[in-house]
Amino acid sequence: MSCRPGCGACCTAPSITSAIPGMPDGKPAGVRCIQLDEANGCRIFGSPARPAVCASLRPSVEMCGSSREQAMAWLDRLEKETMA
Repeated sequence: MSCRPGCGACCTAPSITSAIPGMPDGKPAGVRCIQLDEANGCRIFGSPARPAVCASLRPSVEMCGSSREQAMAWLDRLEKETMA
């Protein structure tokens, strides 16, 4: 499965604790990554500067659902479950 163009849910919903270029302390859950461009594409995709957690996310039917809203809800639920 490929990423849904214009989605950006995986770059918004989860928290990222490692440094991101432009966000040295990472980002909290629900905050848009500074590396998302206007079309919700990752500016550092494929770059060694991209956090390992970002590179480990792979689009799937389960995670992405059929819309950005479904992806945000799934990722938000995962974020809450893994904070416990």
